Amino acid sequence: MNIRPLQDRVLVKRLEETTKTAGGIIIPDTAKEKPSEGLVEAVGPGALNSEGKLIPMNVKVGDKVLFGKWAGTEVKLNGEERLLIKESEILGVIEE
Repeated sequence: MNIRPLQDRVLVKRLEETTKTAGGIIIPDTAKEKPSEGLVEAVGPGALNSEGKLIPMNVKVGDKVLFGKWAGTEVKLNGEERLLIKESEILGVIEE
């Protein structure tokens, strides 16, 4: 199943955080917070302004992004969890 986000929405796959601290302590799954980094898998065409003109997206497929803890809506695609968020909820693009 494929999904094409509408307007200024972005489909993001959460990136897994490390399960060990710097001191070598293993963090159990129940104590871990959900990661706030993800990989953009699909983007919508952009939002329309008040004049009806399309405002293009600032992120593209393949970008590694940082988003807020409670951002977006979780969806399940092909048995895997994804996050569908508005572009305005993305805090930044991680450049390596």
